[in-house]
Amino acid sequence: MNTACRVTILLLAVMAFLSAGGQAEDTAACRRLPVAEYRDKMKAGWIGQMAGVAWGAPTEFHYRDAIMPEGAVPEWRPGMINDAFGQDDLYVEMTFLRTMEQHGLDGSIRQAGIDFANSGYPLWCANAAGRANLRRGIAPPDSSHPRFNRCPNDIDYQIEADFSGLIAPGMPNVTVALGEKFGRLMNYGDGMYAGQFMGAMYGEAFFENDVAKVVEAGLRAIPAESQYAEMVRDLLEWSRRVPSWEECWRLCQEKYRNDPEYQKASNGGIDCKINGAYVLLGLLYGKGDLDRTIVISCRAGQDSDCNPSSSAGVLFTTLGCSRLPERFTKELDERAVFSQTAYDLPALLAVCETLARQAIVAEGGRIEKDESSAEVFVVSVKAAQPSKLERSWDPGPIAESRFSDAERAQITATNCPESVKRAIEIFAPGWTVLDCGSDMDPGLRAEERGRPNVLVTHPIASDGPCVLRRTVEIPAGKDTAVHLTIGHHPDGDWDLIVRADARELLRKTVGAGTAAAGWLDVTVDLSEFAGRSIVLELLNQPTGWMCEAGYWAKVAIETAPRPE
Repeated sequence: MNTACRVTILLLAVMAFLSAGGQAEDTAACRRLPVAEYRDKMKAGWIGQMAGVAWGAPTEFHYRDAIMPEGAVPEWRPGMINDAFGQDDLYVEMTFLRTMEQHGLDGSIRQAGIDFANSGYPLWCANAAGRANLRRGIAPPDSSHPRFNRCPNDIDYQIEADFSGLIAPGMPNVTVALGEKFGRLMNYGDGMYAGQFMGAMYGEAFFENDVAKVVEAGLRAIPAESQYAEMVRDLLEWSRRVPSWEECWRLCQEKYRNDPEYQKASNGGIDCKINGAYVLLGLLYGKGDLDRTIVISCRAGQDSDCNPSSSAGVLFTTLGCSRLPERFTKELDERAVFSQTAYDLPALLAVCETLARQAIVAEGGRIEKDESSAEVFVVSVKAAQPSKLERSWDPGPIAESRFSDAERAQITATNCPESVKRAIEIFAPGWTVLDCGSDMDPGLRAEERGRPNVLVTHPIASDGPCVLRRTVEIPAGKDTAVHLTIGHHPDGDWDLIVRADARELLRKTVGAGTAAAGWLDVTVDLSEFAGRSIVLELLNQPTGWMCEAGYWAKVAIETAPRPE
């Protein structure tokens, strides 16, 4: 055989090897998902969330640290599915979808913060604290940092992260990145990992029916050293050796509720670890049965509508809408609009598919057509790269992140409950209230500490005041003063700060040592501003974080002729 023949044979052999290797690598590095199957499973994920939250809603927080009796679980009726259109478990995460729809999959975290700050729906826990920080100008990621947010490990992003997996089939790094963008608005450490874990489970559910493997895929997407990951490993191990979910529930209670080591930075029954454990109880002990999965997650107690929403959402995704029992779909009103959103179900599904297409291509995948010309998602397989480890009880430094003046101008919503806005219009017309928190039931009270018609305010956070503000025209040639009668809660105190055009005129503690019988009269002379317009501010400034409510029995600006 001559040299040319040998070279030809060698080249052919190398080409054949490379060709075979290339095909094997392509097969191993990609997962194929027909678009029709993606649509079917993605829709099922949303219906699962709806079914779980609607079924459990009447029981929410009725059972704390106790297993719900079987007879206390409501009976499922097909029409209940439509009760989910008004649930925050669904409409909050649609705010995040809307940001991406309008600003792209790679829209910035600052834009996400602006959009969340402008949301108008009621919020609680970490969501409320994070949004309040955003409205105060504290930009993400600092809006969730434990220095500014007292609820970093709350359940909030855990119950809102479903979208991140439903638009990222088989792409855990997309769910991790979305957690860093949207979970950072309100949660930190375990609180954020909880959502990344949930999102990664949803993403795996498009390709895997074995629930334990779905859970393991979620586990790979979060830091292994985190307490949340420890909880997931415990549930996987306990579910293999403990025969009943009730016995496993008691193990969860002993470790993740009763052991102080796992209650650091916890907000009681809202903590993400214990509620995440209840999601996994349903998934791992439900054995693929839809009703049993929902009922177990519900009967575990605490947040007993959000937890079955998460477990049902994941499990329904593994099946697809076409395989769901009719009792979950036959009365579904697909044209009803989710509260506080621009979406009915078809619009929601459409935006999710659009974002999924963008994510697949951005992650190195592609969209092909099969032999029948049907579209197929070819998803690039990449190992999960979890976020860095953070501990809410020992946080790292803040980012010193603040919104610019231009960004703050885009935030039109304020931190003030509607009840307080209405109260100030009655109590002191012309004044506005800013950064009023919901603690201690703020608003107008018929009587407080022996005084009638008292306005109650409360700071939004321990590091910032609630502010009464008014633009005042100070007449020339006259004496003008603001007269206040202010009080405090018997168990607390606060600082009154009076400012004109941001200049401090007075600072005085309102507490047991200064206010006889709980009340204090204060007069601040404004005559130096005669002939000018000023912005007058009265600050209810916290001195700690115990009963910081400000009581206002009188707020009046009075003008009198100057004596000759």
